[in-house]
Amino acid sequence: MEFDALSNRVIACALTVHRALGPGLLESVYEQCLAHELRLNGIPFQLQHPQPVEYKGVLLDCGYRIDLLVDERLILELKSVDRIRGIHEAQLLTYMRLARLKTGLLMNFNVTKLKDGIKRFVLQPLRALRVLRGETDQSEDCRSTTKDTKKTKNSWGG
Repeated sequence: MEFDALSNRVIACALTVHRALGPGLLESVYEQCLAHELRLNGIPFQLQHPQPVEYKGVLLDCGYRIDLLVDERLILELKSVDRIRGIHEAQLLTYMRLARLKTGLLMNFNVTKLKDGIKRFVLQPLRALRVLRGETDQSEDCRSTTKDTKKTKNSWGG
């Protein structure tokens, strides 16, 4: 499966940041540097985008913040942790469902090679509808939508 052009451009920016800084810094450092790199590359984004929850026709601010919302169609969830865990994947999938966006990238900058710390998630339209209606559980959603970047051909060397 080919990555879409926007994902490839964003990943190229993230690789530039990781090559310059390496692993081991706080998530907030990578977030600010990636935002700067996106800006330099003319890629529109919103930093710490508030994501409301819709309940009975009312949008409620429940404290959710998307690290980077890129071009209003791609969610980036950044981490700087020893390893990605299920809770991190669930966080990204929750943001994707609430924002009704089908594509998200989970990036862990605390790795030697950044390509080993990137996971791409795609919500399939029918599955996304079932998830929104509560007709499927999150673990099923994770297994069927995760794309491991190590096994995927792309333009950034993964």
